Amino acid sequence: MGSLSNESFDQFLDSLKQAGVAIRNESELRERLAEAQRWRFAFATLASNGRPLGIRFEDSSAGLNEAEIHRAFTQFQFPETLEAAFSASLKAEH
Repeated sequence: MGSLSNESFDQFLDSLKQAGVAIRNESELRERLAEAQRWRFAFATLASNGRPLGIRFEDSSAGLNEAEIHRAFTQFQFPETLEAAFSASLKAEH
């Protein structure tokens, strides 16, 4: 996952937000991803274990666009298993 793509985590997070994902404690998430050598691995960890830090991903009031979420995960070359877990966690928040 390390250097598969030259895109930045900023672009990835912006893609998720455009797809209707609200990010709680986004500043903490961005700070931690900026410090990580492998931001994709750090994102995967924080997406599943970030709650104690206040980092949560939720459906925004505009609603989720699942096709756009899929496109973001594909464009940034995340494994399908992470995308599936991320999507399931969004649906569990309802």
